[in-house]
Parts: sequence; C-alpha cells; structure tokens
Amino acid sequence: MTEYENEPIPGLPGIPPAGEQILWQGSPDWRVLARTAFHTRLVAAYFVLLTAWALISALAQGVGGPGDLLGAGMTALVGVIGVGLLHLLAWGSARTTIYTLTNRRIVLRIGMALPKCINLPLALVGAVDLAARADGSGDMPLTIRGQQKLGYLALWPHARPWKLARPQPMLRAIPKAADVAALIARTCLAANPEGRIAAARPSAAPIESFGEAVAA
Repeated sequence: MTEYENEPIPGLPGIPPAGEQILWQGSPDWRVLARTAFHTRLVAAYFVLLTAWALISALAQGVGGPGDLLGAGMTALVGVIGVGLLHLLAWGSARTTIYTLTNRRIVLRIGMALPKCINLPLALVGAVDLAARADGSGDMPLTIRGQQKLGYLALWPHARPWKLARPQPMLRAIPKAADVAALIARTCLAANPEGRIAAARPSAAPIESFGEAVAA
C-alpha cells in the first residue's frame, strides 16, 4: 500500500506495464454510499424521533411556549446539519475514489485527506462476492489469500462491515453491480484457473447474498 500524489492515469499509481490492460474503472454512487456506509437514513430517523419526543413531552406537560418549541427546533436543526455533513462526506469519498480492474490486478484509489492506492494482484484474490440491491447497485467484498496487512480503518469505508480481525477490501455502492461483478469474476477466474464461478445463494443478510464468486 502506497500513497501517490501524481497519477499518470486517474486511479492508477503509474503507467501499466506492457501487456496489462484496463478492463473497467468505476466509482461509488455517492447517494448509495451515503445510505449504506454513512447511514444517513438511520441518523435522520434518529433525529426525527428525538424531535417528535421533545414535542410530545412538551405537550404532555401542558407547556408549549417558545422555549419548548425552540428546543425541538434546535434538535431538528442539529439533525439536518448532521445528515448534511454525512452526505458531504459521502460525496467527497465517492469523488476521490476510483476502482480499477485490469487483467492483472484490482486497484483501489481511495482517501480524501491522504489519497492512497491499494494494489491487489488477481492471484491473491481468493473470492469476489456480490451483495446486490433492488436499485441495481451493490457491494463487492474481496477475500484476500495469504498474509496481508490491510488495516480496517485504513480501508474504511471501502471495507466489508464487521470484518475487523481480517479486513476485506470492498468495492462499495457500484452501479450495475451484477455486470461489474460478473466481469471481475471472469477476470479473476482467468488468473486463477483452479477457481470456479459459484452460483448465487439466498441469505437473510444482504452482504452474504453472493452473486458470482471465484473461489480457490
């Protein structure tokens, strides 16, 4: 993992060597990223409940003066500002993120304050999973084989949730995720002939709903 300030090709730390071809590049949909990684809807619902509780409590106590309404209004204002900031972070994260697939590796260029490129040779990718959503977007966690030194905080939000002990890089909020996952799976399979394409299997947890995978 190395940090890069200048990119001869957007999303890549250098000119690809001879024989390496870029097959796909993409970035997260910032609106989907805001909902799924920054949990803007959950935060908004929380502040709506707080505001409603403040109003209901004031009415139940038989008061409803300017002070009581001001308190509820301040709670709502804090909620609006908080959700707005989360949306801004999601937009910034998506704008500074480029995922690249070549016939040799997957590269994650991530980071707002400290941009970095993470190179993942296809030979080290043990599985490519797909968590699809109804709108066609989806997340693609990558299982890395062998020893790796990827830190969860260094990856976030481009990391599979709750995999703290052994973090998994994840391509997040990708539009047309099924098509992209299929391309990544086929490319990984070409680099790992001993692998296989796994059929989708249902699961109650969206992140476990595999679309296509390459497994060693």
